[in-house]
Amino acid sequence: MGKRKSSKPPPKKQAQKLDTMFNCPFCNSSKSVSCNIDHDKEMANMHCSQCPMKFECRITHLTEPIDVYHNWLDKCEEANA
Repeated sequence: MGKRKSSKPPPKKQAQKLDTMFNCPFCNSSKSVSCNIDHDKEMANMHCSQCPMKFECRITHLTEPIDVYHNWLDKCEEANA
């Protein structure tokens, strides 16, 4: 009698990478907004490379660049309303 063959473990799934460059809500240029997160000061800065728009907000240690971008969009909608 032979030994049973051991099955290989399933391959590990790759985690999706979130964007770090975003579209500007003011000048509509694609991939021109970058986010700088400073966890020591608990501040995040976003700025567009095509127009003079900037945004700053307070963050936590769990905040990602996509969260800061959506906070910026929410503040823009509040200002327009």
